[in-house]
Amino acid sequence: MSVEYNRPTSGPVPGRTLGIVALVVAIFFNVIGLILGIVALVQSRKAGHKNGFAVAAIIVGAVLTVVGIIVAIAVISAIGFGTAAYQACEAAGFTGSVVVNGTEVACSSIGG
Repeated sequence: MSVEYNRPTSGPVPGRTLGIVALVVAIFFNVIGLILGIVALVQSRKAGHKNGFAVAAIIVGAVLTVVGIIVAIAVISAIGFGTAAYQACEAAGFTGSVVVNGTEVACSSIGG
């Protein structure tokens, strides 16, 4: 007598819970959520299921990672410009205006 086990037609989808966790984590910790989303998607696909939460986590994680990189570059550039402007105005005694990277800066707006 042979017993054949079939995959249940309903029940938990492998990777679904991890996909939900990945989506939440992707909002706050982008790269970690992206990785968890990929893992959840692979688990679901191996079991032959779709996992919308994992796909959403991958998209959110990737988009927010790119946005974070762009914001970081902008902030670093602004800090560099501000530092250069402050140093140039300090050398000029915080009077008049100076040109920093092709932009005229009024030293009175920086203060000393």
